[in-house]
Amino acid sequence: MSLAARAGLAVDDDYALFCTGVQRLSKIDLSSYKRGQMERRVRSFAGSRGKPELLDYLALLAHDDEELEQFLEHLTINVSQLWRNPVHWQTLADCVIPDLAQSGRIRGWSAGCSHGAEVYTLAAICREVAPTAALEIRGSDIDERIVAQARVGRFSESDMRAVPQAARRRWFEQRADGWQVRRELLDAARFEVEDLLACEPAPGAYDVICCRNTLIYFTEESRSVLYPRLAGALRPGGWLMLGCTERIDSAKAYGLEQLHPFTYRKS
Repeated sequence: MSLAARAGLAVDDDYALFCTGVQRLSKIDLSSYKRGQMERRVRSFAGSRGKPELLDYLALLAHDDEELEQFLEHLTINVSQLWRNPVHWQTLADCVIPDLAQSGRIRGWSAGCSHGAEVYTLAAICREVAPTAALEIRGSDIDERIVAQARVGRFSESDMRAVPQAARRRWFEQRADGWQVRRELLDAARFEVEDLLACEPAPGAYDVICCRNTLIYFTEESRSVLYPRLAGALRPGGWLMLGCTERIDSAKAYGLEQLHPFTYRKS
C-alpha cells in the first residue's frame, strides 16, 4: 500500500505526504503550522539541498540523520534578542512583577524560548523589581540545539542591541566572542526540550508565562488547543504575555482578562 493510501491523503498533495513522513521521523507535526509560510520554507530548503521534489527529499531525510537534524534546525523560527519590544517589558516591570512579588515567589515559563533571550530578560527584570523573591524561570523549545545554546547564555552584540546600559553592566559580562549572562541569572533559569503542541503543563504551575511571537505560526485549530493549555498552566491571578502581533479572541472563555496591550491576567 502506498504512503498516500496509508495516510488517507491525495496522491498529488506532496506537501501533506511530506508532513506525514516528517512526523514519523521526528514526531514534529508540520501540519499544525500555517501551511502557506511553512510550505514555502520547506520547499525552499529542499530545493537548496538539490531535492526540489518533496518526496525525494523525504527519502533522503529517512536515510540521513545529519540531514534530518539540519532540516529541523532550519524549520525552527529562532529570533534571539534580549529586551525585544522594550515597552512590553516595561509593562511587566511596572505592573506585573510588583503584583507577583507579593507572594515572595515568582515561577515563570518562556514557551518557545529560542536561544533563551526571553528567559534571561524576564529573570533580569524579576531580579531588579523583586530582588528578594524566590525565582525560577523555565524555558522550553522544540529545537534541541537551540536549547543547548540557551543554557550557555551567550549572546552577540546584535542580540544585545535593545538592552539598557544599566542592565548590560549588571547582568552581562563582555567577552571576545560576545556577551555572557552572569551567574545570578543562569542559576535562576532552566531549559528543557519540549514540543509546545504536545506538552501538558501542570495546572496552576506558573505565575507568569511569556509566549511571544510564537502563536502566529500555528493554525487556528492549533491555537484553540494552546490557549486553554496556557491559561490552565497559570495560577489564579497569574499573567500571560503575548507578542505584539498576537491576541486572544474571546479571552474570557479561558478565564483571562486583557489588562494591558498583549498582556492578560487570569481571573
